[in-house]
Amino acid sequence: MVSTTREAAAPALPAGLRLPGIVLGVGLGGFADGIVLHQLLRWHHMLTSTDQDRIGLKYYDPDTVPGLQMNTVWDGVFHVVCWLAVLSGLALLYSRVTRDRRRVWTSRVLWGWMLVGWGLFNLVEGVLDHHILGIHHVYAGDGQLWWDLGFLLLGALLMAGGWALQRGGRPFDPDASGDRRSERRRSA
Repeated sequence: MVSTTREAAAPALPAGLRLPGIVLGVGLGGFADGIVLHQLLRWHHMLTSTDQDRIGLKYYDPDTVPGLQMNTVWDGVFHVVCWLAVLSGLALLYSRVTRDRRRVWTSRVLWGWMLVGWGLFNLVEGVLDHHILGIHHVYAGDGQLWWDLGFLLLGALLMAGGWALQRGGRPFDPDASGDRRSERRRSA
Protein backbone atom coordinates (compact mmCIF):
# COMPACT_ATOMS: atom_id res chain seq x y z
CA MET A 1 0.00 0.00 0.00
CA VAL A 2 2.82 2.42 0.83
CA SER A 3 4.56 1.89 -2.50
CA THR A 4 1.27 2.37 -4.35
CA THR A 5 0.76 5.70 -2.58
CA ARG A 6 4.33 6.79 -3.42
CA GLU A 7 3.95 5.78 -7.04
CA ALA A 8 0.73 7.73 -7.31
CA ALA A 9 2.35 10.81 -5.75
CA ALA A 10 5.43 10.77 -8.00
CA PRO A 11 5.20 13.21 -10.90
CA ALA A 12 5.05 11.62 -14.30
CA LEU A 13 8.26 12.14 -16.25
CA PRO A 14 7.97 13.09 -19.91
CA ALA A 15 8.78 10.35 -22.37
CA GLY A 16 12.47 10.65 -23.07
CA LEU A 17 14.38 10.81 -26.28
CA ARG A 18 17.09 8.39 -25.13
CA LEU A 19 15.71 5.16 -26.56
CA PRO A 20 14.51 6.54 -29.92
CA GLY A 21 17.76 8.51 -30.28
CA ILE A 22 19.98 5.50 -29.59
CA VAL A 23 17.99 3.19 -31.87
CA LEU A 24 18.09 5.81 -34.65
CA GLY A 25 21.83 6.26 -34.11
CA VAL A 26 22.49 2.52 -34.32
CA GLY A 27 20.66 2.32 -37.65
CA LEU A 28 22.24 5.45 -39.09
CA GLY A 29 25.70 4.36 -37.92
CA GLY A 30 25.16 1.05 -39.68
CA PHE A 31 24.10 2.82 -42.85
CA ALA A 32 27.20 5.06 -42.71
CA ASP A 33 29.39 1.96 -42.34
CA GLY A 34 27.64 0.06 -45.11
CA ILE A 35 27.47 2.93 -47.58
CA VAL A 36 30.96 4.38 -47.02
CA LEU A 37 33.09 1.33 -46.15
CA HIS A 38 31.20 -1.44 -48.00
CA GLN A 39 30.03 0.34 -51.12
CA LEU A 40 31.92 3.58 -51.84
CA LEU A 41 35.40 2.62 -50.60
CA ARG A 42 34.86 -1.17 -50.97
CA TRP A 43 37.23 -1.80 -48.05
CA HIS A 44 35.21 -4.77 -46.90
CA HIS A 45 31.92 -6.61 -47.19
CA MET A 46 30.18 -8.72 -44.56
CA LEU A 47 32.15 -11.91 -45.33
CA THR A 48 35.41 -10.73 -46.88
CA SER A 49 37.66 -12.20 -44.17
CA THR A 50 35.98 -15.57 -43.78
CA ASP A 51 39.18 -17.19 -45.01
CA GLN A 52 40.62 -16.22 -41.59
CA ASP A 53 37.46 -16.15 -39.44
CA ARG A 54 37.01 -17.86 -36.10
CA ILE A 55 33.75 -19.67 -36.82
CA GLY A 56 34.55 -21.64 -39.96
CA LEU A 57 32.34 -19.93 -42.55
CA LYS A 58 32.92 -20.71 -46.21
CA TYR A 59 35.15 -18.14 -47.92
CA TYR A 60 33.58 -15.95 -50.58
CA ASP A 61 36.35 -14.18 -52.47
CA PRO A 62 35.00 -10.67 -53.21
CA ASP A 63 37.23 -10.48 -56.29
CA THR A 64 35.16 -13.17 -58.04
CA VAL A 65 31.62 -12.71 -59.34
CA PRO A 66 30.08 -15.51 -57.18
CA GLY A 67 32.01 -14.28 -54.12
CA LEU A 68 30.95 -10.68 -54.67
CA GLN A 69 27.34 -11.80 -55.19
CA MET A 70 27.30 -13.63 -51.84
CA ASN A 71 28.97 -10.70 -50.07
CA THR A 72 26.43 -8.34 -51.64
CA VAL A 73 23.56 -10.50 -50.36
CA TRP A 74 24.98 -10.36 -46.83
CA ASP A 75 25.56 -6.62 -47.15
CA GLY A 76 21.86 -6.41 -48.06
CA VAL A 77 20.90 -8.39 -44.93
CA PHE A 78 23.04 -5.97 -42.91
CA HIS A 79 21.26 -2.99 -44.49
CA VAL A 80 17.85 -4.51 -43.76
CA VAL A 81 18.80 -4.67 -40.06
CA CYS A 82 19.95 -1.02 -40.22
CA TRP A 83 16.72 -0.04 -41.96
CA LEU A 84 14.61 -1.79 -39.31
CA ALA A 85 16.56 0.03 -36.59
CA VAL A 86 15.90 3.41 -38.25
CA LEU A 87 12.20 2.63 -38.70
CA SER A 88 11.94 1.46 -35.08
CA GLY A 89 13.67 4.62 -33.85
CA LEU A 90 11.35 6.82 -35.89
CA ALA A 91 8.30 4.90 -34.63
CA LEU A 92 9.45 5.31 -31.02
CA LEU A 93 10.09 9.00 -31.59
CA TYR A 94 6.72 9.49 -33.29
CA SER A 95 4.90 7.75 -30.44
CA ARG A 96 6.62 9.86 -27.79
CA VAL A 97 6.41 13.26 -29.43
CA THR A 98 2.85 14.11 -30.28
CA ARG A 99 3.09 17.91 -30.61
CA ASP A 100 5.63 20.32 -32.02
CA ARG A 101 7.45 17.57 -33.84
CA ARG A 102 9.68 20.07 -35.62
CA ARG A 103 11.10 21.15 -32.27
CA VAL A 104 12.43 17.70 -31.49
CA TRP A 105 14.79 17.78 -34.49
CA THR A 106 16.56 20.83 -33.06
CA SER A 107 17.02 19.19 -29.67
CA ARG A 108 20.65 18.63 -28.65
CA VAL A 109 19.35 15.79 -26.52
CA LEU A 110 18.09 13.85 -29.54
CA TRP A 111 21.26 14.44 -31.58
CA GLY A 112 23.40 13.52 -28.59
CA TRP A 113 21.58 10.24 -28.11
CA MET A 114 21.85 9.54 -31.82
CA LEU A 115 25.64 9.94 -31.61
CA VAL A 116 25.64 7.59 -28.62
CA GLY A 117 23.72 5.06 -30.74
CA TRP A 118 26.19 5.42 -33.62
CA GLY A 119 29.09 4.88 -31.24
CA LEU A 120 27.30 1.89 -29.74
CA PHE A 121 26.94 0.44 -33.24
CA ASN A 122 30.69 0.84 -33.85
CA LEU A 123 31.59 -0.80 -30.55
CA VAL A 124 29.22 -3.76 -30.86
CA GLU A 125 29.86 -4.37 -34.56
CA GLY A 126 33.58 -3.85 -34.15
CA VAL A 127 33.98 -6.19 -31.20
CA LEU A 128 31.63 -8.87 -32.58
CA ASP A 129 32.47 -8.96 -36.31
CA HIS A 130 36.09 -7.74 -36.32
CA HIS A 131 37.46 -9.33 -33.15
CA ILE A 132 35.28 -12.20 -31.92
CA LEU A 133 33.96 -13.68 -35.19
CA GLY A 134 36.63 -12.24 -37.49
CA ILE A 135 34.30 -12.36 -40.51
CA HIS A 136 35.60 -9.03 -41.81
CA HIS A 137 37.88 -6.18 -40.83
CA VAL A 138 37.65 -2.47 -41.47
CA TYR A 139 40.56 -2.69 -43.91
CA ALA A 140 41.95 -6.20 -44.33
CA GLY A 141 45.65 -6.71 -44.82
CA ASP A 142 48.69 -5.08 -43.30
CA GLY A 143 47.75 -3.06 -40.25
CA GLN A 144 44.19 -4.42 -40.04
CA LEU A 145 44.38 -4.53 -36.25
CA TRP A 146 45.04 -0.76 -36.18
CA TRP A 147 42.09 -0.07 -38.48
CA ASP A 148 39.88 -2.26 -36.28
CA LEU A 149 41.10 -0.51 -33.13
CA GLY A 150 40.55 2.89 -34.78
CA PHE A 151 36.95 1.88 -35.53
CA LEU A 152 36.46 1.07 -31.84
CA LEU A 153 38.12 4.33 -30.82
CA LEU A 154 35.79 6.25 -33.13
CA GLY A 155 32.85 4.46 -31.51
CA ALA A 156 34.04 5.42 -28.02
CA LEU A 157 34.56 9.05 -29.12
CA LEU A 158 31.09 9.19 -30.68
CA MET A 159 29.56 7.84 -27.48
CA ALA A 160 31.47 10.30 -25.29
CA GLY A 161 30.68 13.24 -27.58
CA GLY A 162 27.02 12.25 -27.82
CA TRP A 163 26.79 11.86 -24.06
CA ALA A 164 28.27 15.32 -23.54
CA LEU A 165 26.01 16.86 -26.20
CA GLN A 166 22.81 15.44 -24.73
CA ARG A 167 23.82 16.48 -21.21
CA GLY A 168 24.28 20.07 -22.42
CA GLY A 169 20.79 20.17 -23.92
CA ARG A 170 17.55 20.97 -22.21
CA PRO A 171 15.48 17.91 -21.37
CA PHE A 172 12.83 17.51 -24.00
CA ASP A 173 9.28 17.61 -22.74
CA PRO A 174 6.90 16.82 -25.58
CA ASP A 175 4.05 18.47 -23.67
CA ALA A 176 5.88 21.77 -23.20
CA SER A 177 5.63 24.47 -25.81
CA GLY A 178 8.77 25.17 -27.83
CA ASP A 179 8.47 28.91 -28.17
CA ARG A 180 5.99 31.73 -28.14
CA ARG A 181 5.30 31.38 -31.85
CA SER A 182 4.03 27.83 -31.40
CA GLU A 183 1.99 29.00 -28.41
CA ARG A 184 0.36 31.62 -30.60
CA ARG A 185 -0.31 29.06 -33.34
CA ARG A 186 -2.03 26.76 -30.85
CA SER A 187 -4.15 29.50 -29.39
CA ALA A 188 -5.16 30.80 -32.83
